[in-house]
Amino acid sequence: MILPDSKIEIARRGNKVVYDLGDKIAKVFNETKPVSDVFNEALNLARVNECGIRSPRALEVAQVEGDETGWALITSKVPGVTLAEKIEAEPQRFGEYLEQFVDLQIEIHGYSSPLLNLQGPKYARMINGLEAINATTRYNLLERLDGLKKGASVCHGDFNPTNVIVSEDGTLSVCDWAHATQGAPEADVAMTYLLFSLTSKEQAEAYLDVYCERADMPKQIVRQWLPVIAASELARGRKVDEEFLMSWIDVFDYQ
Repeated sequence: MILPDSKIEIARRGNKVVYDLGDKIAKVFNETKPVSDVFNEALNLARVNECGIRSPRALEVAQVEGDETGWALITSKVPGVTLAEKIEAEPQRFGEYLEQFVDLQIEIHGYSSPLLNLQGPKYARMINGLEAINATTRYNLLERLDGLKKGASVCHGDFNPTNVIVSEDGTLSVCDWAHATQGAPEADVAMTYLLFSLTSKEQAEAYLDVYCERADMPKQIVRQWLPVIAASELARGRKVDEEFLMSWIDVFDYQ
């Protein structure tokens, strides 16, 4: 496919650029993104669509030609703004938006999709491939992972306000399902807590308070996941604070 000249760039992160094509969204990946990962994201999205979770519909995976090359995932467009934009524009309403955010995540955790990738084996593969830590630390992390509660809930894997779309009528939808798995909600909560912590410890603690209160989830279980989640985030190779993540990987801090 050739992207139209009318395309509008709406985001550029790492190995991808996201374009608004009018009635569709194109997420275009460069050559560093394995083609299999692009198809896997489309498959994740299709399975999430089948669950009934409010999200864009997967329409097509295509090779991009012309001035820009790579592989693209084409989805339907959900009109609106991100929850992150709403929070930035109205910081005084953070508490209200946080409650909506948490309620949406709890709703997602109420779904199951037996064909999604299993959470535990995915994290194990990421830890095993992480060269930034030594073999002893990898072993400790894998032992910890093996002892943590398993689950079968739909877990987004990157749930944060930039991936929540607020429509004009206030309906919330969720995009970017590349890291979706079936597994323990506590792990998903730990990931969101980590993502908040990268920018605001205060917001991270507020998020954890609200989620654990509303879901009747012990904070201790979430914190037990933190070293594993920090290692998985480090393995993704995103431009985040590596020193910060390494400090969370010390499993003995959370015994």
